[in-house]
Amino acid sequence: MKMIISTLIVILLVTVNAKGQQAYIQNLKAFRADYVSTHEVVKGKDKKYFRFFAIDSLYRITGVFDKLEDSTGFTMKTSGTITKQYYKYGKVRFSLRDTILQLFIYQSKDLMKTAKYKDYLFIPFTDLTTGDETYGSGRYLDFAIDSIKNNTLVLDFNKAYNPYCAYASGYHCPLPPKENFLKMAIVAGEKVFGKSIH
Repeated sequence: MKMIISTLIVILLVTVNAKGQQAYIQNLKAFRADYVSTHEVVKGKDKKYFRFFAIDSLYRITGVFDKLEDSTGFTMKTSGTITKQYYKYGKVRFSLRDTILQLFIYQSKDLMKTAKYKDYLFIPFTDLTTGDETYGSGRYLDFAIDSIKNNTLVLDFNKAYNPYCAYASGYHCPLPPKENFLKMAIVAGEKVFGKSIH
């Protein structure tokens, strides 16, 4: 009898996990469809050149968040001629493939003065796919401050996206600081755009 109950529990857990995984995949597909359809730079027929890695829940990771007290800020280089000012808001530590990694989280000095983006946080990063399978200047993740709960933050690299500079010239896209280089291939999120901008 105990054996039958244990087997039923295992089957139930597998079924629940499978349903959860399926729901996650469907949500990501909807997220990507919305991202492509509402993109502010890529228009019309060029939308067919968006490319993404296969959705993989391995790259949805809960990390430990550490708040940083940065009242000075720093200058972040961009792809253009201007620079932008950011504060180091915090850092998040997480494990991927048995490796402990860390990313710094930034808050724009300009955006935090606006009502719409005052709670906006930003993670620019590079990894071992950068310049090959993914855009040469790195990719971005962003979220709101209230995404941080009980000193944890969910990082979903399946939502990593390219800056506007990946599609057109004339933008001043922040370049990820060296401290946000991940010595691992993050095969998730958006790939390099499938059409040359030159």
